[in-house]
Amino acid sequence: MEMTDKKRAIKGGEFLIRETEAKEVFIPEEWTEEQKMIANTCDEFIEHEVHPVVEELDSHKNPDLMPQLMDKAGELGLLGTSVPEQFGGFGMDFNTSMLVSEATGGGHSFAVAISAHTGIGTLPILYYGNEEQKAKYLPKLATGEWKAAYCLTEPDSGSDANAAKTKAELTEDGKHYLINGQKMWITNGGFAEVFIVFARIEDDKYLTAFIVEKGFGGITMNEEEQKMGIKGSSTRQIFFNDCKVPVENMLSERQNGFKIAVNILNIGRIKLGAAAVGASKKTLQRATTYANERKQFGTSISSFGAIKYKIAEMTTKLFATESALYRAGQNIDDAYDALIAGGMDEAKAKLKAAEEFAIECAILKVHGSETLDYVVDEGVQIYGGMGFSAEAPMERAYRDARINRIFEGTNEINRMLMIDMLLKRAMKGQLDVMKPAMAVAKELTSIPDFGAAEDTSLFAQEKKVLKNLKKSGLMIAGAAAQRLMTRLKDEQEILMNLADMLIEVYVAESTLLRVEKLVGVKGEEACATHIDMARIYLYHAVDKINSVGKEAIYAFAQGDEERMLLMGLKRFTKVNPFNLKEARRRVADLVIAENQYPF
Repeated sequence: MEMTDKKRAIKGGEFLIRETEAKEVFIPEEWTEEQKMIANTCDEFIEHEVHPVVEELDSHKNPDLMPQLMDKAGELGLLGTSVPEQFGGFGMDFNTSMLVSEATGGGHSFAVAISAHTGIGTLPILYYGNEEQKAKYLPKLATGEWKAAYCLTEPDSGSDANAAKTKAELTEDGKHYLINGQKMWITNGGFAEVFIVFARIEDDKYLTAFIVEKGFGGITMNEEEQKMGIKGSSTRQIFFNDCKVPVENMLSERQNGFKIAVNILNIGRIKLGAAAVGASKKTLQRATTYANERKQFGTSISSFGAIKYKIAEMTTKLFATESALYRAGQNIDDAYDALIAGGMDEAKAKLKAAEEFAIECAILKVHGSETLDYVVDEGVQIYGGMGFSAEAPMERAYRDARINRIFEGTNEINRMLMIDMLLKRAMKGQLDVMKPAMAVAKELTSIPDFGAAEDTSLFAQEKKVLKNLKKSGLMIAGAAAQRLMTRLKDEQEILMNLADMLIEVYVAESTLLRVEKLVGVKGEEACATHIDMARIYLYHAVDKINSVGKEAIYAFAQGDEERMLLMGLKRFTKVNPFNLKEARRRVADLVIAENQYPF
C-alpha cells in the first residue's frame, strides 16, 4: 500500500464537492502478497469445500453440513479476520476484511452464513461489548466454536427497525431481563449458539440490545423458511418466551440498540458490496468458459459480437464496482488511523470511521447488488436454454443474487438514506455543499468560456466530464431543496433520482482514478483495456445522469426554471463521441482469452 498518498483524509460524501487525485486512492493492484495469500486461501476453501456440496446444502437433508463448513472455516481463521489478536482473531484492517468478504462471496448460501456470523453476529460485541463480554464471546466466535445470529427484524418491522415490539422486562430481583417476542428472517437461526437480540424496555423510545445464549432457555423456532434463493442458509423465525437473560448481557447502554443496529448495518452494507463483487467474478468466469466451449454455426459463441457485448458490459460494471469498493474501504481505514492517532478507543474509532463513510457504504451496497444482478442475468442469457436449467450453475446464481437488493436495507431505502445523510451533513455544516451549488447556479447564467486552451493530457476530457456531472447533481439537488424545502423528504422518486446521480458520479470517478493511478505505474500501453473500461463506464454514467436528471427536473420545476435546469443538464452531460463497440470488443477479447476476470 506504499503507493497510496495519505494526505488530508477526505470526509464521507465529500467526493461530490472535492476533486480527488489518483494518488489519494487505494486500488486493488496494490494488494500485498500476504493479502493475496489470504484471498487465495478463501478461494480454495470455496472451490474445494463449498462448491462440491452446494446441492446438498440447498436440500437441507443434512442440517449439520453448514455448521461443519463453518467449523472448517474457523480452523483456517476465516471467522476471526476482524477480531483482535488478543481475542483469538487476526485483527485485519478494514480493506483486508473486505477482501475476505469478496473472496468468499462466490460461495452461494455459505457466503450468507459466514457474512452473518462475522458481521452482524460478531461485530456488535466487538464494537459495543465491555471487556468481560468481549473476553467471554469473541474467542469462541473467532474459532467458530459458537456461531452467531442477529435478531432485529420482526413481522411488523422491516425497514422501520425501531418499530420492533419484542419486550425486555426486568425481574423483581433485578438480576435478569425476561425477553418476549418474535423475530423473523434470522440467518443462522437454526444452528446459532449466540443471538444479538433487540428488544424494548418498558416504553423506551429506542430499542436495547442483548447478548442471548441459546442455553438460556425460552427460545423456540419454526422450521426452516422455504426461500427463492440462498436455500442452503438457515433462515428461521425465532420466538422468545420468558427468555431469562442476565443483566450483565445487556450490550452497551439502555436504548442504544437502534444506534448499534444502524452502525453495524453501515459495515454490513459495504461488505455486502464486496461479496457481490466476488459472486460477480465467479459468474463471469463460468459464463466466459461456457461461451468459449459452446459452439453454434461451427464456431464458439464467444466470437459473436452480441456475446462480446455481454461479456464486456459484465466486466466493466464489475471493474467499476471493485474500484469504488476498495477506494471507500481505504478511506475507512485512513479515518480509523487518524482517530486512533487522536487518542480514540479502538472500537469507537472503527465505528466512527465506518459511520463517517455511511454514504459510500450505501452506494456500494446498491451498486454492488445491482451489478451482481446484471451479471447473473446476462450469465443466464449466455448459457441460453442451459441457463434456465437447474443442472447448470447459472440458475442457482440467478436465484441466490436476488436477495442482495433486500438484505441490509432495501436498495430503495439505501438510495433515500444516502441523500438524507448528504443533506443533513450539509445543513449541519459538516459538508460545504451550498457554496458549490450556488456557484453552479451562477454558472448557468454565465457565458461558457470557449477560449480556454484545451488540455490534451490523458483523461483531461474525462475529468472535465466528471466535473460537469458533479455540477449537474449539485444543480438539481440545490434547485429541488430550494423549491420543495421540507417536502423534499417525502418526494421519494426525486430522492432516488438524486441518489442515482450520486452513485454514478462516485463509481465513475473511482474507476477513472484507479486507471489513472495504474497508468502512472505501468504506462498507457499496458493499461489500454483498463482505459477502455473507464471510458465505457463514464459514457454509461453520463447517459444515466442525463436520464434521471430530466426525470427529477420534470417532477418539481416549471416554466423558466424548468427550461434553465434542462439547459444546464444538457450542458453538463456533454461528452465527445467514442466508439463503444470497438472498446467493448477489446475488453471482451482479453476476458475471453484469459477465460476469467483478468484484472
